[in-house]
Amino acid sequence: MITRSRVETTLPLTTVVAALAAFGAPVAAQTGMNISNMTHEVVLSDLDSPWDMAFLPDGTMFFTEKCDGLSVLMPSGEVMPLLGMGEAEGYPANAEDLFCEGQAGMNGVAVDPDFAENRTIYVYSVSNLSSPQTNRVMRMTVAEDFSGVADRTDIVDDIPYKVAATDHPFGGPGAHNGGRLKFNPGDGYLYVTSGDNHNSEIPQSPTMMGSKILRIDRDGNAAPDNAPPEGFDPRTYTYGHRNVQGIAFHPETNTPIVAEHGPWHSDEITVLQNGGNGGWDPRPNMAGREECPDDYCGYSPNQMEGMNRYERAAFMPMTDFDTYPDAMPPIWDNNGWSQGTSSAEFLTGEQWGDWDGAMVVGIMGIGFGGTPIGQRIDVIELSDDGTSVVDVTEMTLPMESGRFRSLVQGPDGSLYAAVDEGMIHKLTPN
Repeated sequence: MITRSRVETTLPLTTVVAALAAFGAPVAAQTGMNISNMTHEVVLSDLDSPWDMAFLPDGTMFFTEKCDGLSVLMPSGEVMPLLGMGEAEGYPANAEDLFCEGQAGMNGVAVDPDFAENRTIYVYSVSNLSSPQTNRVMRMTVAEDFSGVADRTDIVDDIPYKVAATDHPFGGPGAHNGGRLKFNPGDGYLYVTSGDNHNSEIPQSPTMMGSKILRIDRDGNAAPDNAPPEGFDPRTYTYGHRNVQGIAFHPETNTPIVAEHGPWHSDEITVLQNGGNGGWDPRPNMAGREECPDDYCGYSPNQMEGMNRYERAAFMPMTDFDTYPDAMPPIWDNNGWSQGTSSAEFLTGEQWGDWDGAMVVGIMGIGFGGTPIGQRIDVIELSDDGTSVVDVTEMTLPMESGRFRSLVQGPDGSLYAAVDEGMIHKLTPN
C-alpha cells in the first residue's frame, strides 16, 4: 500500500557545526559551501524499492518501484497506479513479461520533452519476451486522466541482462544492470545507461549493448552524430563502463556527466566524450592478470575479502589507462572508496545559494572490508567549464540517511531523493 505523509524538519547548519565540533570532527569543509538550513518532507512512504522519478512542469511526478511498477503522484497528493509488473497488485493493467530480480526490474523513467503534445513517457525494465531475457526501453502514452498507459512500443530490446548466478559478490541474476533514462535538454536525445552483467566481454564489446551509454532518438534510432569506433553499434555514445546508474547534464553546457559504481574501490564521476571509452575491462589474462572466478576479474584480487583499496585498484583499475591511454579520465573517485554511488543531478536556482550549479550524487553505502558505509548525498562543485572538481561537501541532512537510489530536482526547485528503504524525501532550502 502506498501512503502519502508529510513530516517536516528544519536543521540549521550552525547546530550541526557545533555538534561536529563537540565531537572533535572537522567542520571546515562544511562551512565554505553550504546552505543555512533545509526543510524536509516525506512525500511518499511504504514504497517497494523506489528506483526513479520524473516530473511534469506542474509537479506531477512519475515514479517507479523496482518490483511493482509505474505510478504517478498528482499535485493533489493522489497516487495513480499506471502499469504493474507481472502479477503486482493494485494496477489498472499489468505487463506480464516484466519481472524483477536482483538489481533488475522496473528502473528508470523519463518524460518526453513534448509530453504536453504527445503524452509520452519512457521506462527501462527487464523483460522475458526475449530468450535470454533482456532489458528494454519502452515508450508508452499516458491517459488524459492519468488512469493508465497504452501504446507500448519497445524502442530498445537488446540491452543484456544477467540471467544466471556467478561466483562473485552480489553475483545473482540481475546484477550490474544500469537502468537510468534521461533526456538531454541540449540535444533532445534520450540517454540510456547499462551495466556489464558480471560478463567480462561486454564492456569493450562493439555489439553488446551493456556497459554503454546509448544516445538515441524517440524511436530508438542512433543519434546521427554519435561517434563510436568503427564497427560499434551506432547507438553507442560511450562504452567501457562498469555499471552506470547516474547521469546528469551540466546546466550551462548540457555536457553529459555520469556517476558509476566502483569495484570495491573508486566510484567515479566522468565527463563523457562522444565515442569515448570508460576504460573498464575485467577480462582474464589482461593487464598482467591471470584467470579469474567465472571469467570475470571485476572484484579481483581477493574478491570476497577486504584489502587496501589502492592495491586493489592497481591490480584491477576502474579506468585502465595502461591498456587504454585515451580513456576518459574520471574527475572524482570518492577518495578511492567504493560506496555505491548511484544517482546524479544538478542543483539550479538562487534558492540553493552557493550550491546553485553544483552537482549532487547519491551514495547508498556498502561497508565492505572496512570501507565506511557512507550513506549520504555529496555536493560537488565543478570548475566553470565543468571539467574538474573544485570542492566536495557532504550535505547536512535534516533526516536519517538511507540508500540514496535517485536524486531529481523538481520543478519547484526542491531536491527529491528516493531511498531503497521505501521513501521519497523532499529537501527544500530556506
